Amino acid sequence: MYNPAEEIVQIVDRKNREVEALPRQIMRAQGLIHRACYILVFNDQDELYLQKRTATKDLYPSCWDVAAGGVVLAGESYEESAERELEEELGVFGVSLTPLFDQYFEEDDNRVWGRIFSCIHNGPFQLQEEEVAYGCFMSVSDIFALSKKEDFTPDGIDILVKVTN
Repeated sequence: MYNPAEEIVQIVDRKNREVEALPRQIMRAQGLIHRACYILVFNDQDELYLQKRTATKDLYPSCWDVAAGGVVLAGESYEESAERELEEELGVFGVSLTPLFDQYFEEDDNRVWGRIFSCIHNGPFQLQEEEVAYGCFMSVSDIFALSKKEDFTPDGIDILVKVTN
């Protein structure tokens, strides 16, 4: 049985230099800096796919998220991670990913170097039941309005602010 806590993730320093590879559960327990990919999935109407994280996620459970994505595994590039995560979470593969920017995000125990990508896909999606409860396309302005009333992943909102400014 698949256990995400046992994934071996790439640990990096504050300058995004590789330090070591450790199990995800150790990275989370010690709040270590790691890499992650974030993929903003837009449709032809320029709406963004918004997904609700499952209650069992190890970080930001039951929060809305503006991006598909996840931790970069040891030996994996950001691009390889983005392709893998997009296929795992949403069942999307073979799309062109556009790299947007890299950013460092830190809040509480989440310290991450992320590479942000975007792509265009209109669905349908095959959601990974362990990670995504449900989702829908929404305008960016409606997402910002919803974020004032409901819980969102803070790194996702931070990315969306940067993308729209």
